Amino acid sequence: MWRITVDHTCIGSGSCAGIAPDRFELDDVEGRAHPVSPDVAPDDEAVLDAMASCPMEAISVLDLDTGRPVEI
Repeated sequence: MWRITVDHTCIGSGSCAGIAPDRFELDDVEGRAHPVSPDVAPDDEAVLDAMASCPMEAISVLDLDTGRPVEI
């Protein structure tokens, strides 16, 4: 299982929600993105694509089985 987090550096560009709308959504109040569900199946290419597209590198993915960050 992978855990997705979006840190405070998010500027709400929406690239993650555009690439992976089932995984990310924008919060109108905070003005930034957050995961729809923090835990997803491993090897989710849409999550990796969204992480790679983030202009602020605000998206992190942790492999819950190993405890290590998932690299793109």
